[in-house]
Amino acid sequence: MTIPSDPVASLGIAGFAAALRRGEITSEQAVSAYLARIGILDPLLCAYETVDARRALATARAMDTLLANGVDLGPLMGLPVSVKDLFVIDGMTPHAGSNLPIQDKLGTQEGTFIRALKSSGCVILGTTRMVEFALGITGHSVSRGTPWNPWDDQQHRLPGGSSSGAGVALASGLCGLSIGSDTGGSVRVPAAMCGLFGLKTTVGLWPTEGAFPLEPNTDSIGLLTRTAQDAAIAFDALNARINPSSQTHHASITPGQLTLGVPDNYFLDGIDAEMKNAFEHALSGFEASGVKQVSLHVPDVDGRERYFPVAMPAHLLAWLGEEFFLDHKALVDPIIRARIDKGIDIKAHHYLTLAEERHCHIEAAKSLFDQVVVIVSPTTQAPPQKLSELENPDMAMQAAMGMTRNTQPANYFDWCAVTLPMGTNSDGLPLGLQLNGPGNSDSRLLAIAVALENLLDPVQQPKPFHGHSMR
Repeated sequence: MTIPSDPVASLGIAGFAAALRRGEITSEQAVSAYLARIGILDPLLCAYETVDARRALATARAMDTLLANGVDLGPLMGLPVSVKDLFVIDGMTPHAGSNLPIQDKLGTQEGTFIRALKSSGCVILGTTRMVEFALGITGHSVSRGTPWNPWDDQQHRLPGGSSSGAGVALASGLCGLSIGSDTGGSVRVPAAMCGLFGLKTTVGLWPTEGAFPLEPNTDSIGLLTRTAQDAAIAFDALNARINPSSQTHHASITPGQLTLGVPDNYFLDGIDAEMKNAFEHALSGFEASGVKQVSLHVPDVDGRERYFPVAMPAHLLAWLGEEFFLDHKALVDPIIRARIDKGIDIKAHHYLTLAEERHCHIEAAKSLFDQVVVIVSPTTQAPPQKLSELENPDMAMQAAMGMTRNTQPANYFDWCAVTLPMGTNSDGLPLGLQLNGPGNSDSRLLAIAVALENLLDPVQQPKPFHGHSMR
């Protein structure tokens, strides 16, 4: 069986947009190619929750007609995208990775972000699988199934979560852009584990109404792309729709203009040896290109370890309702259920104390960026592990803690953050490099990522299951 080539991967978003306007490809042709790839590969990969082929093709034809008649909606027009299964989208039932009947609680009104996605001319192919309620970082899901990381077609490896399907779909060439959410690393971890670029936006920059809420104080919408350049294009286009008065474009940045902060605490604790070597290699390459580096100490970073185990179940229970959860808890993934159960006994004063502590830590951490433009670290402690290793509960917990150790601080301190592909290890598995910037510096952070991207070892995207040998 012939698998059509990915119509966007080799071109990038800018190249696809140019080819579309030159008449070398149509949106309908691109959508048809992705639908064919999904039909062949997704039964193996399990990236998608819902695929709406009819609506996607109709939207693509509409975009082609508009463009032919001189109506240009911008650089994302006609681009086939996937959206994490926690957004309300007309014609698609959101599950938030759960078997619980949550649809009535979410309502039917599309939020600001989905409206911006559509008004930019994006073609939504479908929704991607996720960890139940976004309350998990490994990507493992008993409730709706665990997507298969395409970097290993012999063994089922963790895709990262909670935007697990988003990472797998893009890395496997099943869409041209993936939309996810990030509360503690849920865009950056699957991006890193699938060899992709991932952006966690500043909380509040893009409104999250019309999306399942996990922890509203740290929830943010994010993008998964193949490159920093693709992310910058998508960010500027969408932000112009959402925040039309904002100035999002930053002038290009050269490496010699940059000073990176390299933490001397916490972020390298417990790091896999090959991950550490790759990180040091990346720093050496940056230095050779004129990037200055400053060692710095990140205070209060362990506050995330106290805050999130309390805040997440507390907010989730408040939204679900304790009675609703108790009535339906038998339907919940056992690991997720155990985490939510703990929220029942959380005392209000304990949560409020931690929230105030977090506020103080946010203010104190702002001074870190007085001398550096970004803070750099490995994205995760280790490359993707085998799913079978999660059969042991202790190892599963250890894996989850390691995956969020370096990503949760950005959510805790209210920073924006990105992850870039940082080469592969000796087993050919992808590694990620994280850049953290101060809140509301998203556009500048993307410009910095574009400047650093070419200084990292290139990562070739996987060719998933070309032999269909898995399982």
